[in-house]
Amino acid sequence: MLALTGLPTLFPKLVEARTFAERMFQVIFLEPLNEEETIQAITKPITDKKCPVQLTPASVNVIWEVTHGYPYFIQYVCREVYDIWVQYTETGTSMNAVPMEGIMRKLDTDFFAGRWARVTDRQRELMWVVSTLENYQSEFTVQEIVESNSNKGLVKPFTSSHVNQMLSTLCDSGIVYKNRHGKYSYAVPLLGEFIKRQQHPKTKQTEPA
Repeated sequence: MLALTGLPTLFPKLVEARTFAERMFQVIFLEPLNEEETIQAITKPITDKKCPVQLTPASVNVIWEVTHGYPYFIQYVCREVYDIWVQYTETGTSMNAVPMEGIMRKLDTDFFAGRWARVTDRQRELMWVVSTLENYQSEFTVQEIVESNSNKGLVKPFTSSHVNQMLSTLCDSGIVYKNRHGKYSYAVPLLGEFIKRQQHPKTKQTEPA
Protein backbone atom coordinates (compact mmCIF):
# COMPACT_ATOMS: atom_id res chain seq x y z
CA MET A 1 0.00 0.00 0.00
CA LEU A 2 1.27 3.46 -0.92
CA ALA A 3 -0.13 6.49 0.90
CA LEU A 4 0.71 10.07 -0.11
CA THR A 5 -0.22 13.31 1.61
CA GLY A 6 0.24 16.88 0.52
CA LEU A 7 -1.37 20.12 -0.54
CA PRO A 8 -4.41 20.05 -2.88
CA THR A 9 -2.07 20.39 -5.86
CA LEU A 10 -0.62 16.92 -5.20
CA PHE A 11 -3.20 14.88 -7.10
CA PRO A 12 -3.21 17.02 -10.30
CA LYS A 13 0.58 16.71 -10.35
CA LEU A 14 0.30 12.92 -10.05
CA VAL A 15 -2.15 12.81 -12.95
CA GLU A 16 0.15 15.00 -15.01
CA ALA A 17 3.21 12.89 -14.21
CA ARG A 18 1.70 9.43 -14.70
CA THR A 19 -1.04 8.19 -17.00
CA PHE A 20 -4.08 6.66 -15.26
CA ALA A 21 -2.94 8.01 -11.86
CA GLU A 22 -6.57 8.87 -11.13
CA ARG A 23 -7.35 5.14 -11.29
CA MET A 24 -4.44 4.17 -9.07
CA PHE A 25 -5.34 6.24 -6.02
CA GLN A 26 -8.37 6.90 -3.89
CA VAL A 27 -8.42 10.60 -3.06
CA ILE A 28 -9.53 11.75 0.39
CA PHE A 29 -9.63 15.44 1.30
CA LEU A 30 -8.77 16.08 4.95
CA GLU A 31 -10.64 19.00 6.52
CA PRO A 32 -9.19 21.21 9.29
CA LEU A 33 -9.96 20.32 12.89
CA ASN A 34 -13.00 21.95 14.46
CA GLU A 35 -12.71 24.11 17.57
CA GLU A 36 -13.17 21.28 20.06
CA GLU A 37 -10.66 19.06 18.26
CA THR A 38 -8.18 21.93 18.10
CA ILE A 39 -8.49 22.57 21.83
CA GLN A 40 -7.81 18.88 22.48
CA ALA A 41 -4.77 18.95 20.20
CA ILE A 42 -3.40 21.95 22.11
CA THR A 43 -4.15 20.93 25.68
CA LYS A 44 -3.88 17.14 25.78
CA PRO A 45 -0.08 16.95 25.22
CA ILE A 46 0.54 19.30 28.19
CA THR A 47 -1.74 17.62 30.72
CA ASP A 48 1.21 15.71 32.18
CA LYS A 49 2.02 17.10 35.63
CA LYS A 50 5.72 17.25 34.70
CA CYS A 51 5.04 19.55 31.74
CA PRO A 52 6.18 23.10 32.59
CA VAL A 53 3.73 24.73 30.17
CA GLN A 54 0.25 25.67 31.35
CA LEU A 55 -2.01 27.62 28.98
CA THR A 56 -5.02 29.69 29.99
CA PRO A 57 -8.31 29.25 28.10
CA ALA A 58 -7.72 32.69 26.55
CA SER A 59 -4.32 31.60 25.19
CA VAL A 60 -5.80 28.39 23.79
CA ASN A 61 -8.52 30.41 22.09
CA VAL A 62 -5.91 32.70 20.51
CA ILE A 63 -4.10 29.68 19.03
CA TRP A 64 -7.39 28.34 17.67
CA GLU A 65 -8.25 31.67 16.04
CA VAL A 66 -4.81 31.95 14.44
CA THR A 67 -4.44 28.37 13.18
CA HIS A 68 -8.05 27.81 12.03
CA GLY A 69 -7.68 24.15 12.95
CA TYR A 70 -4.92 23.27 10.47
CA PRO A 71 -2.77 20.60 12.21
CA TYR A 72 0.55 21.85 10.81
CA PHE A 73 -0.01 25.36 12.13
CA ILE A 74 -1.26 24.06 15.49
CA GLN A 75 1.95 22.07 15.83
CA TYR A 76 4.10 25.00 14.69
CA VAL A 77 2.54 27.59 17.00
CA CYS A 78 2.43 25.27 20.01
CA ARG A 79 6.08 24.35 19.60
CA GLU A 80 7.02 28.05 19.52
CA VAL A 81 4.87 28.70 22.59
CA TYR A 82 6.53 25.79 24.41
CA ASP A 83 10.05 26.97 23.58
CA ILE A 84 9.30 30.56 24.61
CA TRP A 85 7.65 29.37 27.84
CA VAL A 86 10.74 27.33 28.73
CA GLN A 87 12.96 30.38 28.10
CA TYR A 88 10.81 32.47 30.42
CA THR A 89 10.94 29.75 33.09
CA GLU A 90 14.72 29.50 32.91
CA THR A 91 15.03 33.26 33.50
CA GLY A 92 12.64 33.16 36.43
CA THR A 93 9.93 35.21 34.73
CA SER A 94 6.39 34.30 33.70
CA MET A 95 4.65 34.52 30.34
CA ASN A 96 1.23 36.08 30.86
CA ALA A 97 0.02 35.73 27.27
CA VAL A 98 1.01 33.99 24.06
CA PRO A 99 3.43 36.29 22.13
CA MET A 100 1.53 35.70 18.92
CA GLU A 101 2.91 38.68 17.01
CA GLY A 102 6.47 37.39 17.17
CA ILE A 103 5.38 33.83 16.40
CA MET A 104 3.46 34.97 13.31
CA ARG A 105 6.47 36.90 12.04
CA LYS A 106 8.56 33.74 12.36
CA LEU A 107 5.85 31.66 10.64
CA ASP A 108 5.71 34.16 7.77
CA THR A 109 9.46 33.85 7.30
CA ASP A 110 9.66 30.08 7.68
CA PHE A 111 6.57 29.03 5.75
CA PHE A 112 5.10 31.72 3.50
CA ALA A 113 7.99 33.96 2.45
CA GLY A 114 9.58 31.43 0.07
CA ARG A 115 6.34 30.93 -1.83
CA TRP A 116 5.53 34.65 -1.86
CA ALA A 117 8.96 35.42 -3.32
CA ARG A 118 7.99 33.53 -6.50
CA VAL A 119 5.00 35.80 -7.12
CA THR A 120 5.37 38.93 -9.27
CA ASP A 121 4.21 42.35 -8.08
CA ARG A 122 1.21 42.24 -10.41
CA GLN A 123 0.27 38.76 -9.21
CA ARG A 124 0.54 40.01 -5.64
CA GLU A 125 -1.98 42.73 -6.46
CA LEU A 126 -4.37 40.06 -7.74
CA MET A 127 -3.86 37.92 -4.65
CA TRP A 128 -4.50 40.96 -2.46
CA VAL A 129 -7.83 41.50 -4.23
CA VAL A 130 -8.69 37.84 -3.59
CA SER A 131 -7.87 38.26 0.12
CA THR A 132 -10.52 40.99 0.36
CA LEU A 133 -13.31 38.68 -0.81
CA GLU A 134 -15.73 37.42 1.84
CA ASN A 135 -15.15 33.82 0.73
CA TYR A 136 -11.38 34.05 0.22
CA GLN A 137 -10.75 31.20 2.65
CA SER A 138 -12.81 28.72 0.63
CA GLU A 139 -13.51 29.22 -3.09
CA PHE A 140 -13.55 32.20 -5.44
CA THR A 141 -14.30 32.80 -9.11
CA VAL A 142 -12.92 35.02 -11.86
CA GLN A 143 -16.16 37.01 -11.88
CA GLU A 144 -15.94 37.69 -8.13
CA ILE A 145 -12.38 38.96 -8.51
CA VAL A 146 -13.27 41.24 -11.43
CA GLU A 147 -16.31 42.67 -9.66
CA SER A 148 -14.37 43.23 -6.45
CA ASN A 149 -11.24 44.80 -7.93
CA SER A 150 -13.22 47.50 -9.74
CA ASN A 151 -13.77 49.39 -6.47
CA LYS A 152 -10.38 48.77 -4.83
CA GLY A 153 -8.76 51.88 -6.31
CA LEU A 154 -6.01 49.98 -8.09
CA VAL A 155 -3.92 51.98 -10.53
CA LYS A 156 -4.63 49.31 -13.16
CA PRO A 157 -7.74 47.19 -12.43
CA PHE A 158 -7.86 43.60 -13.66
CA THR A 159 -9.95 42.51 -16.64
CA SER A 160 -11.60 39.11 -16.89
CA SER A 161 -9.12 37.80 -19.46
CA HIS A 162 -6.20 39.06 -17.43
CA VAL A 163 -7.49 37.35 -14.26
CA ASN A 164 -7.90 34.07 -16.16
CA GLN A 165 -4.35 34.21 -17.47
CA MET A 166 -2.84 35.11 -14.11
CA LEU A 167 -4.77 32.44 -12.20
CA SER A 168 -3.55 29.87 -14.71
CA THR A 169 0.04 30.97 -14.07
CA LEU A 170 -0.50 30.93 -10.31
CA CYS A 171 -1.88 27.40 -10.61
CA ASP A 172 1.31 26.31 -12.38
CA SER A 173 3.40 27.81 -9.58
CA GLY A 174 1.34 26.09 -6.87
CA ILE A 175 -0.10 29.25 -5.28
CA VAL A 176 -3.74 28.54 -6.20
CA TYR A 177 -5.54 25.57 -7.72
CA LYS A 178 -8.70 24.99 -9.69
CA ASN A 179 -11.00 22.58 -7.92
CA ARG A 180 -13.53 20.12 -9.24
CA HIS A 181 -16.27 22.76 -9.37
CA GLY A 182 -14.32 25.04 -11.68
CA LYS A 183 -13.63 27.51 -8.87
CA TYR A 184 -10.29 28.54 -7.46
CA SER A 185 -8.84 28.20 -3.97
CA TYR A 186 -5.56 29.02 -2.29
CA ALA A 187 -3.30 25.99 -2.52
CA VAL A 188 -1.62 26.90 0.76
CA PRO A 189 -3.70 27.08 3.98
CA LEU A 190 -3.89 30.51 5.64
CA LEU A 191 -2.21 32.18 2.66
CA GLY A 192 -4.98 34.78 2.65
CA GLU A 193 -4.15 35.79 6.23
CA PHE A 194 -0.49 36.09 5.29
CA ILE A 195 -1.37 38.34 2.34
CA LYS A 196 -3.47 40.56 4.60
CA ARG A 197 -0.38 41.12 6.75
CA GLN A 198 1.64 42.33 3.77
CA GLN A 199 1.84 45.87 2.41
CA HIS A 200 -1.18 46.78 0.33
CA PRO A 201 -0.61 47.42 -3.39
CA LYS A 202 -0.44 50.96 -4.72
CA THR A 203 -3.81 52.54 -5.43
CA LYS A 204 -4.89 55.65 -7.26
CA GLN A 205 -4.09 58.87 -5.46
CA THR A 206 -7.14 61.06 -4.94
CA GLU A 207 -6.80 64.79 -5.47
CA PRO A 208 -7.48 66.96 -2.39
CA ALA A 209 -10.75 68.86 -2.45
